[in-house]
Amino acid sequence: MPEDRIRIHKVETLSHDWFLLQKTTFDYRRSDGSWQRQTRETYDRGHGATILLYNRAQRTVVLVRQFRFPTYGNGHDGFLIEAAAGLLDQASPEERIKAEVEEETGYRVGEVRKVFEAFMSPGSVTERLYFFVAEYDPASRPSQGGGIAEEGEDIEVLELPMEQALNMIATGDIADGKTIMLLQYAALHLT
Repeated sequence: MPEDRIRIHKVETLSHDWFLLQKTTFDYRRSDGSWQRQTRETYDRGHGATILLYNRAQRTVVLVRQFRFPTYGNGHDGFLIEAAAGLLDQASPEERIKAEVEEETGYRVGEVRKVFEAFMSPGSVTERLYFFVAEYDPASRPSQGGGIAEEGEDIEVLELPMEQALNMIATGDIADGKTIMLLQYAALHLT
């Protein structure tokens, strides 16, 4: 039981501006039975959902390109190609991803299928990400997408051949973890 191995001593809030950053001091009982004092910072930004839109007949996928500031100062131009995604904001993963995919891509999808969930950076971020796939119909696009300008979104929608998207992983043109995971899932299960 985790409760038998963890004793929390102190939790400090370091920042609660954009999301919550805390520093926790705790004792951890090691596998040899000894206790060790540790300190960790955790960033709580809520949970999220992501989706890969695919068209089996055309062998295409819909991705988005948007600016991500944290990657900009880390040797990247900041413009990542990604699967549509967003935070849950108190909604169920299924409800939120349907709204998010329409906001970002303009495509309206009916049924979404959850394929797995994962912690994307468990060493410091509390977020659990729910992964979905859905088949899209090119005729079911009531808007152009692009995101919500008031939220700072300026999103370009990309419809790519599946083979090209997979090759873009190897070339580094797609460097987003969630997108790589969904594309690899698609290569194994959807094509």
